[in-house]
Amino acid sequence: MSTLKFKGEPIHLTGELTAVGSKAPDFTYVKTDLSEAKLSDLQAKVKVLIAVPSLDTGTCKIETKQFNQRMADKEGVQALVISQDLPFAMRRFCETEGIANVECVSDFRYKQFMQLYNTEMKDGKLRGLSARVVFVLNKDNVIRYTQLVPEVSAEPNYEEVMDVVDALLKA
Repeated sequence: MSTLKFKGEPIHLTGELTAVGSKAPDFTYVKTDLSEAKLSDLQAKVKVLIAVPSLDTGTCKIETKQFNQRMADKEGVQALVISQDLPFAMRRFCETEGIANVECVSDFRYKQFMQLYNTEMKDGKLRGLSARVVFVLNKDNVIRYTQLVPEVSAEPNYEEVMDVVDALLKA
């Protein structure tokens, strides 16, 4: 079982994160217009799955804006910011913050992403929400990189993620 911290307090996930080298499980998510889509629907060469607890927190807001900026010049990449936030709130956030290079999607309806990727925090004040985790998938949906941010209130290492994305784009 994977562990991390929230403001110094230990948090456990529901299981081990889906491993690097394994096929990424397909999951259904809800878009900001309430339509549904699946990971398998994406045709991008490289996929970045960015799990966050809620766009309504400062760190998640910063992270989403950072990835949005970093994905601006990346062709052949599809980035999904995944949380349990309601699609209405996600749409408002994206419009207000000018988010156009990543897609904010919700796991609220089925919670498949959290269950299949084992990102759900099972204890602590944020239990029931997703931990802050980034998965990078190749064009065949094989997980090539995973980053579990050790402190929920901290940002991920963007440079590491983007280095993997760049390497996969060149492959």
